[in-house]
Amino acid sequence: MEPEREETILRFRRRSKRRKPRNHTQIPSTSSNDSALVVPTLPQEVITAILVRLPVKYLLQFKCVSKHWYALISSNHFVKTHLRFSANDFTRRRLLLETEKRRLIKRSHRHCSVSSLFYESVTEAFDLDYPINDPKRVVAIEGSVDGLICYSIGYDLVLWNPSTRKFKQLPDLMLMPQQTYNYRFNYGFGYDEALDDYKVLAIFDENCKCHVNAYNLKIKIYNLKSDSWRTLDDIQSEMIYYGSGKLLNGKLHWVTTVVYGGWGVMSIDLVDEKCRKVEQPCYGVENYFLTLGVLGSDLSVLCSHKRTDVWVMKEYGIKESWTKLYTIECPYRVLSPPLCTSFEGEILHVFALTLTICNPEDGLMRYPEVTNIDVYVDADAELYIESLVCPVLQNEPMTQH
Repeated sequence: MEPEREETILRFRRRSKRRKPRNHTQIPSTSSNDSALVVPTLPQEVITAILVRLPVKYLLQFKCVSKHWYALISSNHFVKTHLRFSANDFTRRRLLLETEKRRLIKRSHRHCSVSSLFYESVTEAFDLDYPINDPKRVVAIEGSVDGLICYSIGYDLVLWNPSTRKFKQLPDLMLMPQQTYNYRFNYGFGYDEALDDYKVLAIFDENCKCHVNAYNLKIKIYNLKSDSWRTLDDIQSEMIYYGSGKLLNGKLHWVTTVVYGGWGVMSIDLVDEKCRKVEQPCYGVENYFLTLGVLGSDLSVLCSHKRTDVWVMKEYGIKESWTKLYTIECPYRVLSPPLCTSFEGEILHVFALTLTICNPEDGLMRYPEVTNIDVYVDADAELYIESLVCPVLQNEPMTQH
């Protein structure tokens, strides 16, 4: 029996030598003499490439993994890289809606997924919980850039990222806040690429409360990095500005009228802070009303008369590039500017106080079903994207709700 036993031992040893080691994590024992836990790691560039493609809600959770991941996800380079991915991801676009249960009685705000509106049978709208709110004061969305929303509440302004829930209340426009009660404001919110800074413009006049009067026009501009307001000197004082500024190509745009004159479109460049006139198309009608918007990378204008014509400027700054996309049989203010386009070319509007998707090829409309929404939808809808951009300066205390 002894030779057989020795042969069995030899065969076992030969098999053990041929067996490949398993590539798995070593399980540590409770003994202090055992080696430390060995965990295989991915290269840092691979980890970063994975993380920048994830939605914000997961990245906020992953900040708790380690100090290194917290520093990585909070870094300015990571935030900007993630922003580029989000801007090109249709699923990360959100739509802000102002709704009413009864017209001019009770207003509220909701947000929903843009991709769901186009491609799902039912879309759920979610309540929008503003960090600074007061039922006695009107909340209005003034603009959205890189996931940051600028909204006014009464005479106060707030920058807010609804994805991260971080916000910042802007300093008062006037040395004496009570002075603002005599003013009517029009705002614009944008990004200065040259300075890598976010700016808010306030256009106002002391003598008129129904609209911004051209006789005593003033413009102030706020820089996030300096956290301060200053006066803008280059003013087209003969203009009357309407609505909130629309951001495109580093410029804020407003519909304007000349005193005792016709309609126009003016821009204010956020880099050189100069006012310029934007050439309009030949509308071919009289007694019309203009509404400004942005469709993708194109400036858009609604020309409302007995019907509403939808125009876009295909090449910015080139008058001849203005193109009439389609006409809808509806009067003034029944149709919002075009909000966004699907991959198939359908265009989202607010039409007759409800969300509408229009096919410009045949003029057909369909109405997406949206839950948790009130009876009426206001035409002043706004798009934003999910991002990590922070409205709070590095040396400021963090404000979050």
